[in-house]
Amino acid sequence: MTAEATPFVPPHCPRTDCRYHRCATGWRWVRFGFYTRRASPRRIPRLCCVACGRTFSSQTFSTTYWLKRPDVLLPLAHGVLACSGYRQMARERRCSPSTIQGQMRRLGRHALLLLEQHRPTGPVREALVVDGFESFGYSQYHPLYLNLVVGAESHFVYAFTHSPMRRKGNMTAGQRRRRARMEAEDGRPDPRAIELGTHEALRLAARTPQFLTVRSDEHQAYPRALRRLEGYRVMHERTSSKEARTTGNPLFPVNRLDLLLRHNSANHKRETIAFSKRHQSVVERAAWLLAWLNLVKPFSERRGGGTPAMRLGLATRRYTVAQLLRWRAFPTRVGLPETYADYYRGGVRTARVRNERRHELKLAV
Repeated sequence: MTAEATPFVPPHCPRTDCRYHRCATGWRWVRFGFYTRRASPRRIPRLCCVACGRTFSSQTFSTTYWLKRPDVLLPLAHGVLACSGYRQMARERRCSPSTIQGQMRRLGRHALLLLEQHRPTGPVREALVVDGFESFGYSQYHPLYLNLVVGAESHFVYAFTHSPMRRKGNMTAGQRRRRARMEAEDGRPDPRAIELGTHEALRLAARTPQFLTVRSDEHQAYPRALRRLEGYRVMHERTSSKEARTTGNPLFPVNRLDLLLRHNSANHKRETIAFSKRHQSVVERAAWLLAWLNLVKPFSERRGGGTPAMRLGLATRRYTVAQLLRWRAFPTRVGLPETYADYYRGGVRTARVRNERRHELKLAV
């Protein structure tokens, strides 16, 4: 339909300092003409908030707000889920790789807001399965650990956090010297990073003290992370990571998630040249994949069964990728927890990378 057939109705004032930004009850606005642009739709209506007197357009509420290539965002959202590399997608869309990188950062920020918007608000009613996904960013001397919390029955991803790690495993004498030189210059990663990251992921999954059943492997950091949960009552069930990774394994939900992260992400393929050059990029791509797994992907590709969000009663239907990208989400309205807010602002540091860009724009997504 055309814009004239279905006139745009703004849900709230987009200005963060307006009293009608967070609550639109009693809000009044008026139409304020239109402007034209090259991209479709060409005619964009403008509006004016009666309360603060400032103008905005329907594009202000779009996920493509301020984009010079709005046609790239949706194919990019599908492409990163199809394990495409940034340069492959740039060639396909006839744009610069930096355009793909910039729009992927926007997609990751949007995904963090989606994860916060579509999460259970009450007590956790199923066992939580905890594990970590190991990868690296920038180089193999900068490994990382994504701490994952997954529902045992629904396979819903409740939370994730990022933990930097120290390179481990077999190394030559030269590689050990190089690691020591890097650590002398940039500092050594916190040896308790996995413990702290797992503790924070569980706090994000269960926001209030309650009884939790937590399943994990025999990693030594997990009992210490659980002891940090003040006010929570926890029953910890441990399974050896050497057990067969079948559907009967208590850790199957998170083992399946590890497989999908490796299968759907070009930056986590074995021996790939498409690895992420920043840890922040790892977090953003992971956030988008997890939002897709929760809201779009069916429980079973062949037998259906609804999405994890449907199995928890958080949604009545499967979303499409286009539906997830239809409207812009505002962090000032969603209210991100501090960990996700730091990810949103680009606060994930990569050692040896100087002057990393942070997201500080006030009006852009």
